[in-house]
Amino acid sequence: MAQDTKAASTPPIVGLMAAVAATGGLLFGYDTGIISAALLQITSDFTLDTLGQQVVTSAIVAGALGGCLVAAPLSDRLGRRYMIMLAALVFIFGTLVASFSPGVSLLVFARFILGLAVGMCSQIVPVYIAEIAPREKRGQMVVLFQMAVVAGILASFIVGYLLQDRSWRLMFGLGVVPAVILFVGMSLLPRSPRWLAMKGNLEGAFEVLQRLRHDPAVARSELDSIIAMHDEQAPWSALFQPWVRPALVASVGVALFCQITGVNAVLYYAPTIFAGVGFGKSSALLTSIAIGVAMLASTTFGSWAVDAWGRRTLLLRLIPGAVVSLLVLGAMFAIGATQGINTWITAAAVVSYAIFNVGSLSVAVWLVGAEVYPLSCRSKGMSLVAATHWVADLVVSLTTLSLVQALGAAGTFWMFAVLNLAAFLFVLRYVPETRGRSLEEIEVSLKNGTFSKMK
Repeated sequence: MAQDTKAASTPPIVGLMAAVAATGGLLFGYDTGIISAALLQITSDFTLDTLGQQVVTSAIVAGALGGCLVAAPLSDRLGRRYMIMLAALVFIFGTLVASFSPGVSLLVFARFILGLAVGMCSQIVPVYIAEIAPREKRGQMVVLFQMAVVAGILASFIVGYLLQDRSWRLMFGLGVVPAVILFVGMSLLPRSPRWLAMKGNLEGAFEVLQRLRHDPAVARSELDSIIAMHDEQAPWSALFQPWVRPALVASVGVALFCQITGVNAVLYYAPTIFAGVGFGKSSALLTSIAIGVAMLASTTFGSWAVDAWGRRTLLLRLIPGAVVSLLVLGAMFAIGATQGINTWITAAAVVSYAIFNVGSLSVAVWLVGAEVYPLSCRSKGMSLVAATHWVADLVVSLTTLSLVQALGAAGTFWMFAVLNLAAFLFVLRYVPETRGRSLEEIEVSLKNGTFSKMK
């Protein structure tokens, strides 16, 4: 019991390490969100047609898909810390090229480079945080990454609004500040103890664990658990072994549902939705900021709930709220309610949907992916989670307008309501409760076949 008490006392360095690493999430959110405001000026400056706008916008998603796949073998070879530092350098390079691009071709290239960095961070930052955090704080600390992503999106909304009459180059250029903070901060932090142990550097792993846990006995016990797993770097094929498959299904399923339940489709077109129900253009942009604030608040709540309630419980409690919100939103569009109180009902439905969906699936996606895989293939498993996320994001962003044309706005939102219901049923069946369990205990549950029974 005394050991548990000491383990529960988290040294400040652990929180600092998680916060610095999560700065990668801030860059993730800012660079993916700032294009919505910058594109208004870029379209005019470079005389872009619809195809050109889509290429400039989607280049970062294409880069992210490549970045998350490249990051896995590199992070296994170079280490989690060096990989995050490399991503920071790529952020700096991409930001500078984007800010000074003389033409659309170089801008598209810069956006692709920024996407590589975004993909790297989405793959490796949650893994690094999960591998340094004590079990009782792991959920909250990994969700710091998603909180930083949402904070970055909110920051991009605010910057876009404040600089709407200034140069889009400044909008992009501001992203260099957190990138420099990320690089310098990570250069001062220790490496992942689990990566060091996997590389055979047990002395180095013990030294890091002592700094992270304070109590040498706790550090030694944790290192013994890591060593007992006898993990070595495994090939991609290891992800499809029968005993690893439950982790693969749970993590990739959550990543898929995180996107196909419509969160980005709704958020991308939120200003259009609000303008369509009677808000003016400026009011619609300001309402988008309100959505960003709501997202940040729901993510903050989620960061508490994943450890207080549990990952599975949070998903099962909040997803039904997203279903109801989308049913109401679809109904408002179906009856053409665009006047008086109906305008505010529509706005409330969009905001509540963002709260329930972001506070559940978006909070859990990086956490589940970072903690369910065995150490030997954790980096590669997280790459597959991130790749699923980005592929689904690309598909949704490219098909939303076509869906609206084919099904109507009401039909599209009802379709997303059905997909949220499917997400609820998936979690109920395939996603276990990992709260309070060490990464090694989760790995043992995979090996002995009890993973799916952890409720």
